[in-house]
Amino acid sequence: MKNIFYFTIKYLLRYYNHIFFREIKVYGYKNIPSDGGVLFSPNHQGAFLDPLLIGSMTPKKITSLTRSDVFGGPLQWFLDAFQMLPIYRIRNGYGNLKKNDAIFEKCYKILGGGRFLLMFSEGGHHNEYFLQNLSKGSSRLAYNAQVKFPGFKIYIQPVGLNYGHHRQVRCDLHIVYGRPIEVGKEIDSKLSEAENINKIREKLQENMRDCLWLPDKTNDYPAKKQCINRLTTQLGFHKLKKTLISNFKSLPKRRKLSYVRKSFVLLLSIPNIIPIWITRKIIGKFKDVVFISSMKYAMGIFLFPLWWLLSSIPIAYILGNRVMTGYLFICITSIFLRQRLLLS
Repeated sequence: MKNIFYFTIKYLLRYYNHIFFREIKVYGYKNIPSDGGVLFSPNHQGAFLDPLLIGSMTPKKITSLTRSDVFGGPLQWFLDAFQMLPIYRIRNGYGNLKKNDAIFEKCYKILGGGRFLLMFSEGGHHNEYFLQNLSKGSSRLAYNAQVKFPGFKIYIQPVGLNYGHHRQVRCDLHIVYGRPIEVGKEIDSKLSEAENINKIREKLQENMRDCLWLPDKTNDYPAKKQCINRLTTQLGFHKLKKTLISNFKSLPKRRKLSYVRKSFVLLLSIPNIIPIWITRKIIGKFKDVVFISSMKYAMGIFLFPLWWLLSSIPIAYILGNRVMTGYLFICITSIFLRQRLLLS
């Protein structure tokens, strides 16, 4: 039952991704190893949107390491079905850290068994394009798995999630699967465990940088960031990355929302004013702005379709199916046009 549920949600999300984003461009899909266990290491710019994208767009089942405080409640069945494992941090209590030993043993078996695992290597999520300094967690996990299963191939697969905008819907998304790291080939018997883990981490940092438009926080980073917009993201990943490095001043900048466009946005909001208002109220409760895109993603799946269903029933009953069909067309068209005007 859980297996059916997993793949049903996986392919529904894969379809929905192409609605939430204007265009999804995937690069390096063939880089994903098929002859061993794979630890996926993406950048982390979109809160829980990131694992949903990796899980839905990547082949096979993938087990995700997730913070422990979401486990143990009424959603436990769904967390198990989604192949999620808890990871304990100091904030969860020092005594709970010992529980990670059993979790990591499961991870070693997953990788040693040729399956997929997801772990974010950056210290935390953020909403900047540059790559944060990587922690040693994923490199240590892959190293220990290789030591425990020396006869099997284990890889770290760098992934770059490049959002055309960190807060707006219907932006472009470029997913880049970089050069995989075969962990066994990186281990040097002459080096200590700590030195080997650092070596793997540095290699991973280098390969992840290749997967991002703007991997470094340079002095001109703020100006380059403004060059990532609805026009420039229509370029291929490699062309945009190269231009941002060599000649970013030639690229168009993000536009500010003019008074006229604001007026049209307000007008187009009317058919969906209730779900838009609810979404804003929910987002307003989150102090961390990184959750904005994730909450819009979630609301787009549940709240808007629910509104269209509930509001169309009385219209069909009172005015007939033809009027109801026209109403739904206006609701759906207006929300897409609204997002088109909002995206800079």
